[in-house]
Amino acid sequence: MTLPPSYRAFTWQGSADPAQLQLTELPMPKLQADDVLIRNIVIGLNPVDWKVLGGSLVNWQPGHVPGVDGAGVVVATGDNVPASWVGQRVAYHQSLGRHGSFAQYTPVNARALLHVPAGVSWEQAASFPCPSLTAWLALEKLPSACRTLLVSGAGGSVANHLIQLAVRRGLKVTSLSHPRHWKRLADLGVIERMAGPLTEPWSGPAVFDAVIDTMNAEHAASLVPALRANGHLVCVQDRLDVSPLPPFTRTISIHEVALGAAHAYGDDRTWRDLVDAGNEILTLLGRGEWEPDHFNVVSFEHLADHLSGLQHRTFSGKGLVRIVGDELGELAATVSTD
Repeated sequence: MTLPPSYRAFTWQGSADPAQLQLTELPMPKLQADDVLIRNIVIGLNPVDWKVLGGSLVNWQPGHVPGVDGAGVVVATGDNVPASWVGQRVAYHQSLGRHGSFAQYTPVNARALLHVPAGVSWEQAASFPCPSLTAWLALEKLPSACRTLLVSGAGGSVANHLIQLAVRRGLKVTSLSHPRHWKRLADLGVIERMAGPLTEPWSGPAVFDAVIDTMNAEHAASLVPALRANGHLVCVQDRLDVSPLPPFTRTISIHEVALGAAHAYGDDRTWRDLVDAGNEILTLLGRGEWEPDHFNVVSFEHLADHLSGLQHRTFSGKGLVRIVGDELGELAATVSTD
């Protein structure tokens, strides 16, 4: 397959409104030495994709291509990357500082590539990187002595992976979520299900070694009374700038999680650990031993409206965007870069 001189991509023009992303034609990017070029098949949408559009978290210029998650086939490699990557099925999490996944093609640093087994669909692969790797990072914040865990926002995508990881590590998991999620959460191994999110601070006993909150800083702070002495509070969607407790009282540890930090500050070991964790979960997914997200899929032309729907919660399920059919995957082994 000969690469075209240009490709279609949704570009940011300075507006915080996802519906204002513009579908444009861009020249084919030049690869850096450590890059591969991926022909995207399915794009994964995440809350960060609309949160950064306001511009306060990034230094983008108009014309930037947003998007952090995608899955597809490697069609070209940079000078430092083995040509054996060409034709491989991969998923990835992209740096916010680079052109992203809202496009037919995306250049990605090879160290961030996840292998997609044959038994994993493109939808499953694209839904995977940001929520699953974030979940793994959140759980890695906890010491091995932790036994009891409360997960808030347990109906979401990050929590879906987080709970499965925690149960596999032997933690006793309690969830906070809308009751519509309770049966699914029980099937994942949650031992107790509670209605959430909280509207008042936790008033029950302090029984948890750790709390992982996927809502926001205010909600995370409201869960501090649920922690035992020397417990751990992990904030996924936000961070606490100030401790909610006086010093030398409950003596909890507060952690923040941001997958994007791996791009800005992570070294090769950081990425080996992330990729190893991601590949292990993808292998389980391919064997049918991992519960994937539920999907809500639209075509590429409707990406901007679908991202707006994610922002305003007008649909359920993981937001995905399909660009091309599975025929590209079938041709992956014969891709060339002539």
